[in-house]
Amino acid sequence: MARKQRSKGTGSIYQNSRGQWVAAIEAGWTERGTRRRLTLKARTEAEVRTRLAEAQRRVAAEGPVTSFASITVKRWADQWLAGRQRVVRPGTYVSDRSAVDRWIVPTIGHVRLDALAPADIRKVATAQENAGLALPTMQRTHAVLGKLLTDAVAEGYQISQRARETAGPGTGPSSRQALSTDDAMRILAAVAERPDASRWVAALVEGLRPAEALGLTWDMVDLDVATMTLAWQLKALPYVERRSPASGFRVPRGFESRHLVAAYHLVRPKSRAGIRVVPMVPWLADALAAWRRCVPSSPFGLVWPRDDGSPRSAEFDRAQWYEIIDQAGVTVTLPDGATRRPLLYEARHTAATLLLANGVDETTIRAVLGHSSVLSTQSYLHTDRTRTRAALAESAKMLGLGG
Repeated sequence: MARKQRSKGTGSIYQNSRGQWVAAIEAGWTERGTRRRLTLKARTEAEVRTRLAEAQRRVAAEGPVTSFASITVKRWADQWLAGRQRVVRPGTYVSDRSAVDRWIVPTIGHVRLDALAPADIRKVATAQENAGLALPTMQRTHAVLGKLLTDAVAEGYQISQRARETAGPGTGPSSRQALSTDDAMRILAAVAERPDASRWVAALVEGLRPAEALGLTWDMVDLDVATMTLAWQLKALPYVERRSPASGFRVPRGFESRHLVAAYHLVRPKSRAGIRVVPMVPWLADALAAWRRCVPSSPFGLVWPRDDGSPRSAEFDRAQWYEIIDQAGVTVTLPDGATRRPLLYEARHTAATLLLANGVDETTIRAVLGHSSVLSTQSYLHTDRTRTRAALAESAKMLGLGG
């Protein structure tokens, strides 16, 4: 066993009988009054010197510690998720947890953080690709893994820079598309006889996000001046313990929400730009006035509830959309020639495209759609509502909905 002498108090480095390189450092005292000696192991002398230097830095910065031993990806992921729920929106937490539980832990959860290599990072993307997942999902999982590792380093764990800088699964064009004017008109023809036709016009012309539409309440609709105030979104928040309502809900500090029923809450948009007042085209204002006279009674005042007055789930809303799409016979053609049904969120893309086609400036479009990249304050919308109303009216005309 070779041992290398170092200055007193700086630790020692040696190679054990198994050929491993070992560094030892004194880190305070035990409860019994004896010196606490920590050991660090690595495959090469250079690696163990790096770990020793980091240990010395932590002792100097944090004082005596009990262990510098690394932990597995799974063990750190469990700790990371426990803290993550306190600082991110519930939807983000659920997405992060899904990436961790379904792909990251099953693929590399057994690997120690300090042993991670670029090949391990690539295994996660490979597993998803083999399962036929779309590129955006793979990109999202890679981003979650990157954040997980970055936060581990911030906690003092050793992770090689090569592993942390491993390239992601690549980039590609968004799979979301806007519908053509003809297809949008076919959809409107299909919803014309539905009592909730206003729900789908709000998506195709006004560009409401699905959660905004489902969270809209009548007190936010002013039929006299034909405006909608979009200040809440309908979300099903996760329980602290899965499928256990008694355990309460996972929400970060300062998260603003209003509980409705079961897991359903009205929550604030992600950014202040999402809170906005949008003018309604005359057709929509008239349709909502008619809908209000026959809408199922909702104890929460929801504009578009289910038949029993309860909140529409995102799944129910999408099922209604696909029923309409099938009736209209509208499909989207992909770059490889394959076809699929349009996504509900693509109705919002269609609204933006219609505004662009009418020569509406980007600032107005962002104000209508509530994009965070523009300062769409209430004062801005109030002073410029004539322009936003005119822009939406032109879109309605293109779809045969009058002025």
